[in-house]
Amino acid sequence: MSVGVRRVGVFGSMFNPPHLGHLILSQEAAWQLHLDRVVWVPTGTPPHRPAPFEPPETRLRLALAAAALEPAVSVSRVEIDRPGPSYMSDTLRALAGRYPANELVLLLGADQLATLSSWHEAERLPELARIAVAPRPGIALAGLENAAVETIRMPTIAIASSEIRARVARAEPIRHLVPEPVRKLISDERLYRA
Repeated sequence: MSVGVRRVGVFGSMFNPPHLGHLILSQEAAWQLHLDRVVWVPTGTPPHRPAPFEPPETRLRLALAAAALEPAVSVSRVEIDRPGPSYMSDTLRALAGRYPANELVLLLGADQLATLSSWHEAERLPELARIAVAPRPGIALAGLENAAVETIRMPTIAIASSEIRARVARAEPIRHLVPEPVRKLISDERLYRA
């Protein structure tokens, strides 16, 4: 890598809501992969599943609240402001324009890596960014020895946004699963109620 080239991690997610696992993955990726910044990209219109009840602007506010706790993390509106399905290939092209002469590193969980071949323009993704993957409970990372994929070692965090939404709907506590600013927004805006 030449002097002056910055590495920017790109972490796409629904962030519905963001939780401690998102922050830990960002911290570990920044440290281990020598990233200068990690950019969270809340999904605008998901291409592979129905859109969540919570609108993109709500999920953006949640992501901003969580990212404020981690100096190396910023949040991009690139998918929220772009009409149509949120394809990562389009997002990486847009971010390459915003971060010229930087090396983009696409941060994925092992569950996402397992489905990567079904993504729009999947064959282009390694041309647009390096790929780094973090383990997920129950998903094997075998077979990456000869792949151009960096591995992010991190504690196994069995926290899922879907479980947090379910806990809120059942009026169960989420205090140590999400950052406090996120918990407060969920409470103040009465998100995820049954």
